[in-house]
Formats: sequence, C-alpha cells, structure tokens
Amino acid sequence: MAGTTDEAELREQLVASYKRVEAIGLNEMSSGNLSVRFGNGMLISPNGARADTITVDAVVETSFDGQWRGAGKPSSEWRMHAAIYEQHADAHAVVHTHSDYCVAVASHLTPLPGFHYLVGVFGGDDVPCVPYSTFGTQRLADDAAAALCDRTACLLGNHGMICHGPTLKRAVNQAHRLEIMCRQYVLARQLGEPARLTDAEWREFHGRDKASMYVQNG
Repeated sequence: MAGTTDEAELREQLVASYKRVEAIGLNEMSSGNLSVRFGNGMLISPNGARADTITVDAVVETSFDGQWRGAGKPSSEWRMHAAIYEQHADAHAVVHTHSDYCVAVASHLTPLPGFHYLVGVFGGDDVPCVPYSTFGTQRLADDAAAALCDRTACLLGNHGMICHGPTLKRAVNQAHRLEIMCRQYVLARQLGEPARLTDAEWREFHGRDKASMYVQNG
C-alpha cells in the first residue's frame, strides 16, 4: 500500500532516501535517481543531484509526458520512471542505481540467476537484464518497464539497476537487497558457476506464507 500523499512529506522522504542510497553505497556522485508517484505524475530527483546538495525545493514535479515544474530540470532518466508508473499501478516509488555489483553483473548482459532463494523476493526465479540503450532514451524506458511486468527489479545492461516498491523505503530496501544478491553471486562465481534452485524448490518458496510476507515487508 502506498504511503502519504502529502507533497511536503513526500519531498522530505525523497531527499532522505536519496541521501541514504549514497550512505549505503548504492550511488556515488550524481549517478542514479529516485522518484515517488504524486497525483497524476511524480516527484523526481533533479538532473545532476548529489546527496550533499539535494534539497526538498530541488525535487522536481514532473508529468509522465515530461512536463515539469520546479527550479531545475528532472533527472535525465525521467522517461524510465514514467514508463514504470504508467505500466505498473502497484509502483509508487522507483529507485535507479549504479551500484557496483549490479553494474558488474549487468555488464555481462545476463540475468541474475536463481542461485539463492532470496533472488525470489523480486518476484520470480531470476532478475532479468535488459539490453543496453543510451541513458534517458525511450527505448531504455520501454525495455525496463516491460522487464518489470512480473518482477519488482531488473538489471540494465552495461548500466545498473532499477526497481519499484509501494513506498520509497521499500524501494530502497529492494535496491539494497539486489546489490547484496549480485555481490554474493559474483563471490560465488569465483568458485565456479553456482547451482540453481530447481523448479520444485521455487514453487515451494513462492508458495510459503513466510516468503510472501518477506516480499511485502523486505
């Protein structure tokens, strides 16, 4: 369920989340961007935002067709955020990062496989990776939104990751979890390709009430 709809509170949450994403090592300098659904559009971090400079007044109100209101321009990735909101009614917050291990896996243009049961918290038995497209393009936006039809996160080829959640807190937690899983996969690969869970094991995982609760609250 979505959280508050109060604009001032959402702006404060977005700024706090933006700072937290850098503090836990998911973004550096001006990489990545965050947004939250607001009315018929969104509030999104400004173009070139940094954790040490972003303010509530700098957050940009933007429509899904790119019309914006504020002191600065919206993030160059506004199309990707807009496409996710338009195609996924359950998305109320979006987080895009260039976190190290997500980039490492995405640079191989392959999904994060189901080597660990917690890969399942993103909705399936893997995390898909979309092909590379230039940042800020409609093609990247369309590919990312399509990949999230049955997932809450995906990798962006030669780029990073993007995920959505019912609140900014949940979306940030999803981004953090994906970075952890990519890190553990890279570590596991040092001993060779890790085993995958079987179809039966995935059915058991997704059928358990405990797993469903984790997906909602993780």
